[in-house]
Amino acid sequence: MQERIVTIHNNAGIHCRPSGVILTAIQNEFPDHTFQLLTADGSVTELDSMLALISLALTRGSTARLRVEGVDEDKAIKRIGDLFEYEFDFPPRR
Repeated sequence: MQERIVTIHNNAGIHCRPSGVILTAIQNEFPDHTFQLLTADGSVTELDSMLALISLALTRGSTARLRVEGVDEDKAIKRIGDLFEYEFDFPPRR
């Protein structure tokens, strides 16, 4: 198992669109891995649904511990951890 502390840098936090990007990467790139996120309040959440991720209400500056278990843990923790820390710049919808 690999662990990494991630800090949210996205101005709007982890809302629907960043959650979709993160979960799509998990499902497409690391389908045989298990991901968990541990928050400061002690919550442990499996990263297997958008609702589970959004319910954590991760705002800019929030930190959490990302855990991954699977065959390619080093690559998985780097890729998904980087997505949590990425400052998404989604264009406004019209």
